[in-house]
Amino acid sequence: MTTTSPSTGPVSPTTSRLRPLPHGALRLTGGYWGEWQERNGSVVLRHCEDWIERIGWAGNFDGAATGEEFTHAGIEFVDSEVYKLLEAMAWELGRTGDPELAERYERLVDRVAAAQDDDGYLHTAFGRPWQRPRWSDLEWGHELYCMGHLIQAAVARLRTAGSGGLVDVAVRVADHLVGVFGDGGREAVCGHPEIEPALVELGRATGDHRYVRLAQLFIDRRGNGLLGPIAFGPEYFQDDLPVRQAGVWRGHAVRAMYLAAGAVDVAVETGDAELVAAVERQWTNTVATRTYLTGAMGSHHQDESFGADFELPPDREYGETCAAIASNMVSWRLLLETGESKYADLIERTLYNAMMVAPREDGRAFFYANTMHQRVEGAAPPEDDLSARALSSLRAPWFEVSCCPTNLARTLASVESVFATMTDDGLQLHQYGDYDVDTTLPGGATAAFRVRSGWPAAGTVSVEATAASGTPVALRLRVPSWASEAVLETPDGTRSVDGTRSVHGEDTVTVVRTFAVGDRVTLTVPVAARLTVPDPRIDAVRGTVAVERGPLVYALESTDLGRDVGDVVVQPGSDPLDDGPDAVRMRVRQRTVHRVGPLPYGDPDVQETEPETVRLVPYATWGNRGPSTMRVFLPVG
Repeated sequence: MTTTSPSTGPVSPTTSRLRPLPHGALRLTGGYWGEWQERNGSVVLRHCEDWIERIGWAGNFDGAATGEEFTHAGIEFVDSEVYKLLEAMAWELGRTGDPELAERYERLVDRVAAAQDDDGYLHTAFGRPWQRPRWSDLEWGHELYCMGHLIQAAVARLRTAGSGGLVDVAVRVADHLVGVFGDGGREAVCGHPEIEPALVELGRATGDHRYVRLAQLFIDRRGNGLLGPIAFGPEYFQDDLPVRQAGVWRGHAVRAMYLAAGAVDVAVETGDAELVAAVERQWTNTVATRTYLTGAMGSHHQDESFGADFELPPDREYGETCAAIASNMVSWRLLLETGESKYADLIERTLYNAMMVAPREDGRAFFYANTMHQRVEGAAPPEDDLSARALSSLRAPWFEVSCCPTNLARTLASVESVFATMTDDGLQLHQYGDYDVDTTLPGGATAAFRVRSGWPAAGTVSVEATAASGTPVALRLRVPSWASEAVLETPDGTRSVDGTRSVHGEDTVTVVRTFAVGDRVTLTVPVAARLTVPDPRIDAVRGTVAVERGPLVYALESTDLGRDVGDVVVQPGSDPLDDGPDAVRMRVRQRTVHRVGPLPYGDPDVQETEPETVRLVPYATWGNRGPSTMRVFLPVG
């Protein structure tokens, strides 16, 4: 089977204000993201593959293929980790064509294909005589969820290679689902959304609208009480309100945002402006009241859910890595549909902080949940043992529920897909780094540029034409919302750029010209450490400040302080000292409290040391130097 839609990245709407670039049109050449993508390809993928083999998750497919009774390894949804790994492999193969990786990929695909039933159903934990019946636990079974990740993995292969064995498997799965759950079929939804965006992308890639229609049915059915009662309540599944009526994301954070991503996809393909507006409203309200400084979402550990408005405690933050990835899935879709740069701003914040805090520097251990205040040092998890959620202060190599490492792997393998877009006569740069763009715009102009920057450490972005455009091209660059000012240099001169966001959410500069080889546009954004004051309605951090520099959030770690961070207060009136991204410092004092009564209330005996200057580190890098305590928000006193 070959694709009938343009070969792009993970998201390819048939119509949108901004269009994704064709696959391969943007190549990372180095810098922060280039280095991480290389590490992902050489280390993270192999690490994930080794673990799913070692603990039997890939072996589940071998057992299922025999038709004989076998012991299923792992929780019900571990099939999805194999599929996310296959998706990551597909994007990496599209980037490198590595023959050794191709062999590993095809072997794993063959094992998955061998487990598929004759009617297209595919799940290793359900449907056999000794297992629970198919579709018998839609609340927790994750059957549709797993098949969604299978379909997304197949779409990745379809868009990078044009065909493949996994594509055939996924089409058979999707056809089976249309028969079971489509018009006239069973009226049901999955407890964990994911099948919705997957079906839409398969419909886009194959031209078969039946898959989009099934996704539309799943979206319209949600919120009508089709899932059974649970202790967390129906909002955990987003089954309390129809998507169109909800004003904010609530319940399980990853579920909520996967559902929102699918809703945007369905709305775009069906021309449903009301549904798009509903997700825009939910995004706006959630970002304004339920989002951490890092871009992370989800403040409850017990149910991995959003809390109430302004319930954002840093020391009890859950901030699951998968929720950060899901947030960017929604923001990217809304950016494509609306063209508004506020979505790219949140993507940047979330990528550098909420997502990239997850992997250890070597790519062989990960956080599942991401706190912004670590009160105890914890311990280093063993390198060969499973961890429950890696809630200690150090990252773990693998989890009993390892959704985050494979999700990170597939995201890093295709991260460049959110860097730029195009219109008929323009190229829009949303994220910065070191990369080359070479494509033909729909209007016929050539858009070939070499983009270089020191992002996120430095704020200068150089965009040089490497081929003549032939006709005028509108080159648009995002000015980050954190920038108070910027300077734009073009072949026609230099001008200042006001960094204040417009009422329409736009912070961009546009250069329209017929580019000749060597023409250069340079955007210089001052990158300096700055204090950030939280909204006073966030009770947990009232009276504190945080430090940011460019797109990065910073943290104080006991490794640099030489003692626990719990007794530190910021010297009033102090501003951060900035000698570069690795040398941001703050003036603080140590405050020691001696109780005079049996309860922790009343007037204490407080003693303070003389002010000292301490180093802060980028939040995403904390915990890489051994056990430590850490905090982002520092009390002022």
